[in-house]
Amino acid sequence: ALLDLSGVHQVTGTWMGSTTVPCTYVPSKGFTLQTLSWRVQRDSSTSTIFRRDGSGDHVLLAKFRGRVSVPKHGPGDASLLIQDLEMPDSGHYTCQIVWRATDNTLITREVTTIVKVVKVAATKPIIRAGEPGLTLPAGASTSLTCEAGGSPPISYRWFRSGPAGRAELLSSGAELAWPSLRPSDSGSYFCEAHNR
Repeated sequence: ALLDLSGVHQVTGTWMGSTTVPCTYVPSKGFTLQTLSWRVQRDSSTSTIFRRDGSGDHVLLAKFRGRVSVPKHGPGDASLLIQDLEMPDSGHYTCQIVWRATDNTLITREVTTIVKVVKVAATKPIIRAGEPGLTLPAGASTSLTCEAGGSPPISYRWFRSGPAGRAELLSSGAELAWPSLRPSDSGSYFCEAHNR
């Protein structure tokens, strides 16, 4: 119906990652946005995080400063973007919008979404080979990149298969690079991904 807010029941965000809590509506002629606010309820306390009114955008809770925003130029989009998610960000988030009609009456609508912040273990990593591949002439340069998903920060270690099945640690970091390959660089390499 007129000026109804659309949201979702629940969103899940990854710890240290970012998530968008949707809140949208279809703009209607004759109704101007008076205020837009987001509040969060955790345990029994409710606090207003964000408020947009005639004087601009205001982040009212210090722990969300620099981490939350609402699209500036999306008519009908009041979704809340939360970055660098922390475990205590879990809670019930309510988007409330007040419109003023041409006859000066006010219309208020709100929608509530549950936000769950979860920690995700590092996934099994994949190795991407740099151009031009894995069979190369001596003197060429190449690189291998290790990539995994999960809650950041993710740390990487590169190993090379040594004699008698021993693994030799080469470096820490996602990329293993050779500026100029030597025949002795031939071999089996593997990487490990690790997070908290």
